[in-house]
Amino acid sequence: MSKKKNNLEDLPHIESGEKKRIDVHATTSELNGIAGVLESLLRKFKGLAFIFAMIPIAIAYVFSFTIAIMPGYSIVTSLYNATSSSHLFVQAFVVSFGLAVSYLLYGISLILIVPAFNRLLPLKSKSWRGNWFSLNTIPWYYHNALVQLVRYTFLDFVTPTPLNILFYRLMGMKIGKNCVVNTSNISDPCLIELEDNVTIGGSATIFGHYAQGGFLVLAPVLIKRGATVGLKASIMGDVVVGERVVVKPHDILLPKTRLPDKGKQ
Repeated sequence: MSKKKNNLEDLPHIESGEKKRIDVHATTSELNGIAGVLESLLRKFKGLAFIFAMIPIAIAYVFSFTIAIMPGYSIVTSLYNATSSSHLFVQAFVVSFGLAVSYLLYGISLILIVPAFNRLLPLKSKSWRGNWFSLNTIPWYYHNALVQLVRYTFLDFVTPTPLNILFYRLMGMKIGKNCVVNTSNISDPCLIELEDNVTIGGSATIFGHYAQGGFLVLAPVLIKRGATVGLKASIMGDVVVGERVVVKPHDILLPKTRLPDKGKQ
């Protein structure tokens, strides 16, 4: 049985004093200056504002794809030209081989390129609670959009390997020594910390946020040394899994769940 507390201070890297009254129906911002004007426009013209807000992440997608595809394009073009006078079967085999290699190069390139765009975002392992239609939600949205770009086009094929560990680390996830992450169902990696010798089972879901009463909450997840998260278990934001604890397959840990350390075996 999970032990739950309503004390945010139990998780050291959650900022205290953030729980304040929020009007989720407000069409004006409490911010000052240009930020306040922009946020008020975002809340008054939600549909149009969303379209404009998506332009930067669309540009990041296009450039990420373009740069990641370039090595493969060079290889395939070179192989096609080199076999132009060969038998059709030979040319088809060589070019197809080049396409297969190109896909691997695409994925590896994407794992390195996408985190570079992520570094431009102001979201740096910060807890936050507020209106969905706020300026603070935009970098959070971009962060996860970049994660999903890699996940759905390549990451599933290299999980679990050092490549998926590398990607999550580059995206801001704190991962200790000898960890196994056998899932790509991870959102908000910059809000997640795995200590040494943690095992994340296949298709487990971990994310550092949750929605409640019309507002969004960003809150870290801490999985301590030697813990194991079972197959298809789900861990939401603002959760601590203690040392050597085993989260059973298909278990769901709701926000503010605190599983105490387990005694040495």
